[in-house]
Amino acid sequence: MSRATAYLHGHGASVVAAHAARTAADAAAFLLPNLKSPMRVLDIGCGPGTITVGLADAVAPSGMVLGMDMSESLRLEWDKRLAESEFGNLEFMSGDLFAAELPQDAFDVVYMHQVLQHLPNPVDALRAATSYAKDGALVAVREVDWGTFAVHPNTELMREFRRVYDAVAVANGGNPRAGRRLLEWCNAVGGLEDVQITTSTWTFYDDGGKDWWGNQWAARVLESNIATSALERGIATRAELEAISEEWRRWQVLPDAVSAFMHFEALAKVRK
Repeated sequence: MSRATAYLHGHGASVVAAHAARTAADAAAFLLPNLKSPMRVLDIGCGPGTITVGLADAVAPSGMVLGMDMSESLRLEWDKRLAESEFGNLEFMSGDLFAAELPQDAFDVVYMHQVLQHLPNPVDALRAATSYAKDGALVAVREVDWGTFAVHPNTELMREFRRVYDAVAVANGGNPRAGRRLLEWCNAVGGLEDVQITTSTWTFYDDGGKDWWGNQWAARVLESNIATSALERGIATRAELEAISEEWRRWQVLPDAVSAFMHFEALAKVRK
């Protein structure tokens, strides 16, 4: 992706570690039943590639998957995924969604996970992604909607976390409530038919889930591009970010704590 300011989260250690926990079984469950060999799949905004390797397994042995992301810093992660790939049908490249050195009309499936929410021009981005798909291909998009975020206890500092996150996302040119706009954006592209919208939820309530969710946000509000942007734009002070980080630490050990939010998923057919 491009035509945007720096990626909202950045690619620091805490962000990459969080993204590397994602799998195709979770993040692409709405797409997986439609995948088979010998499909060619393009994963745009692939991050560390842990979803990508699962997509490659789904189209093995004769299909292939290409993961593309803007960041060159992910190449070490990609090398790990290539080593994990059982079928050798996986490739990675760095590239700009709007100007990638890829043939048009070449892929049977184009997949995007948590990409459009970070862009000021989501319809243009979705149209650009569709250009790489064949006639009759599938376009699959998944976006979180932070407007559905629920947390208990809903303390003042948790509400401050949401204020900071939303303010940074909007200042960066994105939309933290992107999920609910997916149908609108698909309809605006032109050439996408039979759009299906589904939802799935991430819920954290047991010790393992709360440890993972709480630890990553305690780190990311201090160490990621979110922190840098919040400080540079005057959205929050360092002391305020430190207080939010500590609140996540407190939340994750409370026996009755719970957090959840919804993802929207769009699956559409390309007609050219």
